[in-house]
Amino acid sequence: MAGSTVPILSSVTQTSLLKNLESKHPFRWQLLTQTSQMEINLDQTLQEGKLFRQVNALIVSHLRHHNLTQAAMAVASATMTPLSTEVPSNKLLQLVAKGLAAEKDEASRGVSSIASFNPASGILASDGTLPAVDFSAVQDTRGASKIFTKHETRHISEHKNVARCARFSPDGKFLATGSADTSIKLFEVSKIKQMMVGDSKDGPVRPVIRTFYDHLQPINDLDFHPQNTILISGAKDNTIKFFDFSKTVARRAFRVIQDTHNVRSVCFHPSGEYLLAGTDHPIAHLYDVNTFKCYLSANVQELNTNSAINQVRYSSTGGMYVTAYKDGSVRVWDGVSGQCVRSIVGAHVSAEATSAIFTKDQRYVLSCGKDSTIKLWEVGTGRLVRQYLGATHSQFRSQAVFNVTEEFILSIDEQTNEVVIWDALTAEKVARWQSNHVGTPRWIEHSPVESTFVTCGTDRSVRFWKDLSLSG
Repeated sequence: MAGSTVPILSSVTQTSLLKNLESKHPFRWQLLTQTSQMEINLDQTLQEGKLFRQVNALIVSHLRHHNLTQAAMAVASATMTPLSTEVPSNKLLQLVAKGLAAEKDEASRGVSSIASFNPASGILASDGTLPAVDFSAVQDTRGASKIFTKHETRHISEHKNVARCARFSPDGKFLATGSADTSIKLFEVSKIKQMMVGDSKDGPVRPVIRTFYDHLQPINDLDFHPQNTILISGAKDNTIKFFDFSKTVARRAFRVIQDTHNVRSVCFHPSGEYLLAGTDHPIAHLYDVNTFKCYLSANVQELNTNSAINQVRYSSTGGMYVTAYKDGSVRVWDGVSGQCVRSIVGAHVSAEATSAIFTKDQRYVLSCGKDSTIKLWEVGTGRLVRQYLGATHSQFRSQAVFNVTEEFILSIDEQTNEVVIWDALTAEKVARWQSNHVGTPRWIEHSPVESTFVTCGTDRSVRFWKDLSLSG
C-alpha cells in the first residue's frame, strides 16, 4: 500500500532472537545458519532494494516521457514508485547506451557479454534479444530488404454488394467481413484453409459459419471482443451492434448502442470493458460496455478541427489510441485521461488519412492516406520516420497493415489492382501481386497470428491469402 512502511529489526533485537533460537532449537539454528551463509546478506538486500528503486524510477520516467501514461501508472503502482519521480527523462536511454557500448568493448576483448545479474554491483545482463523491427536503428538502408514469401489466394465468399471491411479475431481463428448490403459474414479460418487444400471427404467445405443481418445501412467497421465470442459492428445507421457468434441460430444483435453520428470505426479496449467509436464527430466516443455510458475528451476546443474520424485503433496495452481524420491529420490520445498527447496536423497534407495503427511496442504509428502515401511516425516526437511510396490510393478508404512479424507492410494499388508489399525497415517495395479481384480491393487485413491476410472490395468478393509454406 502506498505510503506504508515495513518495520526493520534493530541489530540488538536480531542478535537476541538468534541466540534464543540457537539455545532452544539447535536443528532450526543449523538450518538458519546454512541458509544465512548461502542466501541472506542484509547489506546486499538493502543494496538490491536501493538499486531496484532506482531502476523502477528510471522506467517510470522513461514511460512518461514517451507518453505511455497507463504503462507508467501500472509500473508505479506495482512497484510503489512515485509517478512524478524526479529523474531526467533520457537517463535510462543514456545508461542503456553506455551499457551497450561497454558490452561491445567487452566482446572486442573476448569477454563474455552475457553477465549474470548482480544487483550489488549494478550490472544488468543483456539477454541478447532485440525488437523485431527497430526503425530507429537504420535510417537509410538500401539493398538489404527481406523477401516476402509467395502466397496463394482463393475466393472464399461473396456479398450482394461492395465488401467494405474485414477483421480477424485476436487469436486468428475467425474472420468477419462487412458489406454495403448491410450483412456481416463470419468465417472460421481453419475451414477456409481446409477449403483451399480441397481434401475434405465430407463434400464441399463451407467456411462461412454465420451471417448476420441487423443493420439498416452499410457496415463501416468490425471488431472482435478480446476474450469473448462477441463481434461488434459500426454502420452508417448510427449504431454499434453486438453479436454473440457462439449461438448458432442467432442472426440479430443482442445489444445495440445508438450513437448520434455515422459510426465509421469501432475498436475494443484490450480489457474488453470499453470500446471506441470513430464517427463523423471529431472526438472519439468512448463507451463503457457494461453501462453503455458515453465519454468524451475534455480538450475538444484545443484540436481546432471539425473533421470526421476515418479510423480509431487502440495500442496493444490500451494505454493509447490513435485517430485518422478526413482532414489529413493523425492524433494520438492517452487511453486513461482521453487527452490528445500528439497531434500530427497535415500528416497526409489535405488528403484524408484513411487508416492508422500502432506497432506492437507502441513506439510508432503507421498511417495511410488518399495522397497515395503510407507513413511511419514516432509517437514520442511526432517525427516522420519512414515513407512508403509507389502505390496509388486516392479514392477509397484504403488500409496499410503490418504482417504478423512487422517486417513488412501491405496495401493496395487502386490503379493497377495490385497488392503491394514493402520492407518495413528499408521502405523498398519487395512485391507487387495481382489481387485477382475484378474490381478494386477496398480493404486489406492481416492475421495477428500467422502469415495470412484477406482482401475484399468493389467486386463484392472476399479473397483469402495464405503463405505457401503454411500447412493445412
